[in-house]
Parts: sequence; structure tokens; C-alpha cells
Amino acid sequence: MSSKPLNVNEDEIAKFERIASQWWDLTGDFKPLHQINPLRVQFISQHLAQHYDGINSGFSGKKIIDVGCGGGILSESLAKLGAKVTGIDMGTEPLNVAKLHALESAVSVTYQKITAEEKAQECAEEFDMVTCMEMLEHVPDPASVIQACSALVKPGGLVFFSTLNKNIKSYLLAIIAAEKLFKIVPQGTHDHDKFIRPSQLISWAEENNLKCIDASGIHYNPITGNHKLNDSLDVNYILCFRKL
Repeated sequence: MSSKPLNVNEDEIAKFERIASQWWDLTGDFKPLHQINPLRVQFISQHLAQHYDGINSGFSGKKIIDVGCGGGILSESLAKLGAKVTGIDMGTEPLNVAKLHALESAVSVTYQKITAEEKAQECAEEFDMVTCMEMLEHVPDPASVIQACSALVKPGGLVFFSTLNKNIKSYLLAIIAAEKLFKIVPQGTHDHDKFIRPSQLISWAEENNLKCIDASGIHYNPITGNHKLNDSLDVNYILCFRKL
């Protein structure tokens, strides 16, 4: 077995462990994730339909792995649409919350405490689709996660990443406004130094046989609480890739 250290930031794990009980509180610290989740599902659904040209384009029977699943917000949504979902994370408490909520909701999701890299060694090219949302900015080596996601998906399969762009605007909105002024998310949730420019993410993906086929921004209005997909990748953005 490789002696390579796990691609895990223990401080980040501890941060999410402390607030794990709030994952499914629609008015708590994870309220923004619940608000943007329908947009993520919409973006994923659109590309799933296009990818299969309308033939068997639904989620039924599709094997999906949600990398960095946390408390299972996206995992459950995809499972409810008929997908066979595996959610992986390195946070014990978020996974416990995810498992309990799935039981309470009668939704079938398989949850596992394992890194993307370890899972890729176990299950190479086993999944029709990989999702990795708001996770890359929380690990020491995001390129390694991207490589693992590519290894997990079948040739021709889809991979989705969402994260935060690295610029002045994202600092002002995601940290100054969201954390300090409006207190939409807990202070210290994000580190601007770990934000990732779309060009950098696409470059890492292309090195691992992933071709970017679409990109969209996720716009948030802190006053109205409304979210929408748009063409600006200035702050939050989501990318769709196909494995060549």
C-alpha cells in the first residue's frame, strides 16, 4: 500500500465536524447549499439529457459518486431521481448525519469514509457520473482530486465540479460580504488563497483526459436570497466535463 499522505486538511475536516448537526437545517449555516442545490441538480439534469440524446436520459440506474458529499444534500437529491448514489467524505460526523437523514427520508444512498484517491484505486471507471461540489477549495491538492474523479468515471462519462473563482470580486462577495457582513456562512468557511480560477481547473482536468463541455456561474443575491445560473464565472461556478 502507498505511503503517500492522505489528501486531507485536518483543520477543514474539524471545521465541518463542529457544525455537522446543521447540515439539514434549512435556516442554518448550510442554508446557501440548500438554496443552490436545485440549480446544481438542474445543471446536471440538463447535461445528462443532452449526453444521452434523450435516450434513457433519466437518472434511473445511473451509477453516480458524490465526492466530498458532506451531509448528503446533493447525494439525496440525485438518489430521489433514481440514481444509484455513493457519497464519500472524510468527515465522520457529516457522514453520520447523512446516513441518518437518508434513513429518515427513506432514500437509498451508500455513504463511505474514504478519499477520492483511495476510492479511485478501488473502483476505477465504475461510475457513469462524478460530482464534486464545493470541495476542491478545502483540500491540500485539488489537482489530485480531479485526477481521482477522472479515474472513477467511465470513458464517455460526465464529471461535474463546482468551486469559487480566485479574484478580487470573489474575495469581496464570498468572504467580506457572505462571511463578515451578511453572515450567510460561518466566518472562516473559506480561504481565498485556495480559490481556483476556471482556467486552472480546466487545465488540471485536461491533463486527466477530461474535456470541458459547459460552464455556468451561480449567482447569489444576499438581499433577496435568490440564486440563478448565469454566464458569469466571477464568483461561484460549475463546470461539466466529459471523459474522452
